[in-house]
Amino acid sequence: MTEADFLAALRALPLHPGAQGLADDVARLGGYVLTTDTLVEGVHFLSTDPAQDVAWKLLAVNLSDLAAKGAEPVGVLLNYPLGEDAWDRAFLAGFDAALRQLGCQLLGGDTVSLPPGTPRVLTLTAIGHATHAPSRSGARAGDGLFVTGTIGDSGAGLAIAQGEPGLDALLNAYRRPLPRLGEGRILAAHVHAMMDVSDGLLIDAARMAAASGLAVTIDLAAIPLSDAYRAHIGDDRAARLRAATAGDDYQLLFAAPASLAVPARRIGHFAEGQGLTLTDGADPVALPARLGFEHGGA
Repeated sequence: MTEADFLAALRALPLHPGAQGLADDVARLGGYVLTTDTLVEGVHFLSTDPAQDVAWKLLAVNLSDLAAKGAEPVGVLLNYPLGEDAWDRAFLAGFDAALRQLGCQLLGGDTVSLPPGTPRVLTLTAIGHATHAPSRSGARAGDGLFVTGTIGDSGAGLAIAQGEPGLDALLNAYRRPLPRLGEGRILAAHVHAMMDVSDGLLIDAARMAAASGLAVTIDLAAIPLSDAYRAHIGDDRAARLRAATAGDDYQLLFAAPASLAVPARRIGHFAEGQGLTLTDGADPVALPARLGFEHGGA
């Protein structure tokens, strides 16, 4: 079963109004925003990734969902599988440092025993408070599509973590992403739709367009790349397509009036219609077979 099929089946169940039809990355209860994310060893992180970095990433990816709603973190609930003592202690040290540096507190959670040789499965639930919480479905025809920061560093960093020679800056982007909490709080009141880039820029932009009932066009030439990415991967069309489909960027992707002055790069626009269109400057570009990461299979 694919992720889309599973979500469709879930939508047939009794849903709380705060679930928003399971059409967003968060649930809302009054002024509170709730999100949960799971990291699976071998899927979201490598068995060779340091435990401290896994702890950081677990917190960061949850806070990134809060950032996309302009939320201030209130606290988190940790579900943790106890296994190798040294790894568990290193995780706790990393989690402590991440909580302190990212300005969050632990509310509680649950522990289970991990059978020897079983991949680790780590789950965190984050709760935040938001005055304005833009959905992913509010884009309007004529809006620009904007993204904060740079794209592709984490994907390049994953290859380095797997043994490819490369730059520490890229490896750090994969292991220690930074949730854009400050930018999210500033942007929330001024944008029409917002989400974070987790599965890949192209697939997440297509999801925003579909949720909004619109078409979206992205200019590959406008996608912001870091100096480290350019030095390691390049700056041609293939390099930009790789960046746009890699995922794990945790930048903010948002729809807003095209004239809005924001510290972000405008990379495309929304229009009446449906689907995703790519260009490279004035040249049309065929969609790649893979737009980004999707869970599930046949």
